[in-house]
Amino acid sequence: MTDAVPATAAEMAAVGFHRIALGLEYKGARYRGFQRQGSGVPSIQETLERALSKVAGGAPISVVCAGRTDALVHASGQVVHFDTPVGRSMHAWMMGANMNLPPDISVTWAKEMPAHFHARFSAFARRYRYVIYNDQIRPAHLAEEVTWNHRPLDVERMRLAARSLVGTHDFSAFRASQCQAKSPIKTVHHLQLIEHGQLIVLDVRANAFLHHMVRNIAGVLMTIGAGEQPVEWAQEVLEGRLRSNGGVTAHPYGLYLIRVEYPEEFVLPERYLGPHFISGLPDCQQLNE
Repeated sequence: MTDAVPATAAEMAAVGFHRIALGLEYKGARYRGFQRQGSGVPSIQETLERALSKVAGGAPISVVCAGRTDALVHASGQVVHFDTPVGRSMHAWMMGANMNLPPDISVTWAKEMPAHFHARFSAFARRYRYVIYNDQIRPAHLAEEVTWNHRPLDVERMRLAARSLVGTHDFSAFRASQCQAKSPIKTVHHLQLIEHGQLIVLDVRANAFLHHMVRNIAGVLMTIGAGEQPVEWAQEVLEGRLRSNGGVTAHPYGLYLIRVEYPEEFVLPERYLGPHFISGLPDCQQLNE
């Protein structure tokens, strides 16, 4: 059965075929990214597939993710799907996987889906948060979960600069050289900066992202916030379309994939926006852009 066959979950189950979607959160510090990369290279995908295979009684499982996060990058709202002839309850898939996963990866929900659901291609928007710890002293407790910036950052300057990046643009200046996306044109729906104690949280939602796009945006905004470039520099970098004009790529530790959005027909579960230590932050859709 292929992704193009529009069968319901019940019809698929009747012929012994199941497409299962999972919600996933993980701390990426020990992994070389989500994607499986071969023997001896730790990845989220390989670790998850190994755990799911145990739940499936040893049958091989291959998962497809909504967003292939890079090395050291985290997620609190990743979505994956897999196909299997093995029948298990959704509770068994979720709890069985968690029993076989290391402490830094958790399955948060499981749901049986119709055949035309695809974790990557059915998504119409993705949302990331980039968490900056702004203080002269580096944090000991969140060292692998935030990006430390010792320079005092002017958040209002960063907000003003961020405005030029909202909308549909050619983001060539914010893509990595190894980016494989067919087009650099993406639509940023919102780009908000929220202060939370010593933390500055960059919250960005777009239809899709280029490789390193959020980290490159964060690098530009932090440079402006530190007073090393004028507010107008963000727009100049964008319009120049050259990655070499955009300064350094921000560190990966502070980056989280927090939500993937799908058409209402799929009715996927939603948890609070992460990461956990800032879960009380207001949703950016409730704030003035």
